[in-house]
Formats: sequence, structure tokens, C-alpha cells
Amino acid sequence: MKNVEKAVVAGDKTKATELFAKMQAVVDTVADKGIFHKNKAARDKSRLSTKVKALAAQAA
Repeated sequence: MKNVEKAVVAGDKTKATELFAKMQAVVDTVADKGIFHKNKAARDKSRLSTKVKALAAQAA
């Protein structure tokens, strides 16, 4: 998650979208194992998704 946030702050759209896809898989796995609650995982993914989409909108 930190790497995605760093890419968003840096303004690197391609890197942010690539890392976001990997982050989703990791967060889902962690939630399935019970380390994170499923609602926390969904909240984290949603917040980062909003940031990545805003970055894409700024670049366009």
C-alpha cells in the first residue's frame, strides 16, 4: 500500500496502476487469512482506488 501511495504522490500514473493491481491481490489474501478484517481490506482498496483514479483524471 505504501508503494502505491508513493507513486500517487509522485504523479506516476502507470506505476500506480500497476502496483495497485498487485496490492489488491495481496490485501485480498491477507483478508482471507484473517489478518485484516474484510471490511478494512475493502476500505483500503477503495481509498487507494479513488486516489489512483484521481491521478488518472489529472493526467488526462
